Amino acid sequence: MIVKDVMIHDVVTISPFATIREALGVLKSKNIKSLVVDKQSEHDSYGIITFTNILKTVIAEDGDIDLLNVYDVCAKPALTVGQSLGLKHVAGLMVQQHVKRLVVVNDNDLVGFITMNDIMDQLLSRID
Repeated sequence: MIVKDVMIHDVVTISPFATIREALGVLKSKNIKSLVVDKQSEHDSYGIITFTNILKTVIAEDGDIDLLNVYDVCAKPALTVGQSLGLKHVAGLMVQQHVKRLVVVNDNDLVGFITMNDIMDQLLSRID
């Protein structure tokens, strides 16, 4: 199997200039745990903001959700993979880098998102 077979195609993105409050609002309304942070130019990289980034900055470090922007908190550049990469290699990358989410790109254009849960769901679907 390859990334394209299990990735999420409908990716929720956010501007790097949005406040953390706005990001939390999107996360809550969509019932998701992470957002892809938009590129600022054609040659820029995508970022990712997760519950972990927000917990560290807002809760552990007493950050203000109205004063901090997404770009202050997100991980950038996000780790990316191509849509034709085998899941074996994606799983290895996730384990090696201690991440649960990767951005899927085609020539530096966003085409999807893949999580550890997507890969595990695929594996579990094969179990009787």
